[in-house]
Amino acid sequence: MLNTSATLARLLHELPAGYGPGLLGGDPALCAQVLRVDGVAVSLGTDGALTELVWATPGRSTALDDMQCTMGEGPAFDAYGHCGLVAVPDLQRADPHRWPAFLPEAERLGVQALFCFPLRLGAVCLGTLTAQRAQAGPLAPDQLNDALIVTAAVTASLLRDTGRRTSFAQAEPHTALHRAVVHQASGIISVQADISLPKALALLRAHAYRTEQALLTIAEDVVARRLHFRNNPEGTVSPSGDRD
Repeated sequence: MLNTSATLARLLHELPAGYGPGLLGGDPALCAQVLRVDGVAVSLGTDGALTELVWATPGRSTALDDMQCTMGEGPAFDAYGHCGLVAVPDLQRADPHRWPAFLPEAERLGVQALFCFPLRLGAVCLGTLTAQRAQAGPLAPDQLNDALIVTAAVTASLLRDTGRRTSFAQAEPHTALHRAVVHQASGIISVQADISLPKALALLRAHAYRTEQALLTIAEDVVARRLHFRNNPEGTVSPSGDRD
């Protein structure tokens, strides 16, 4: 039987350790166990949007975070944008107009409940911690309390090394980023289409959504020059290896 107090103490001790180029130590699966949820994910934000997944349980949580990044909408985006907790204990009862693209995809992934906590420092939000479950229902008071403790610890761990956090946000080449290729592709599209980086990311997301492909897959095609956005906002496919 899991000793929640001891396991939480271990997790809080390991979080600041980091590993390799990573930002956080500890095991996200252990975090999910402590919070009694099916999975967790921590994403950082920059320029008003969540852009980088830095810590997550594999499978559903990672897919869910990637899906929200592709669509540019969802509870995590709202938690980050408003710097406040967004709890959706039953996604099937959520307002279908709030996240029209996100909700059907979350259901397809088998997610029924989501709890998104802002990584908050005063009025500034660094990102979010998202906990998901395959069964609907609210968090119990002790679960909510533990989640707030973990969120505060994650925030403190990210703040311990602002240089490393900045490199993740800016997608410097030496960092092991989950979505570094998305940042690279956005830069390429920005040059090709002569638009700002936020608009370039929006084009990338729109193409991924329209073609029903993963954002990372589309970004890889842009970086490999299999897809370009010169003179065509919907994207033009070209043979692999063609150069601008």
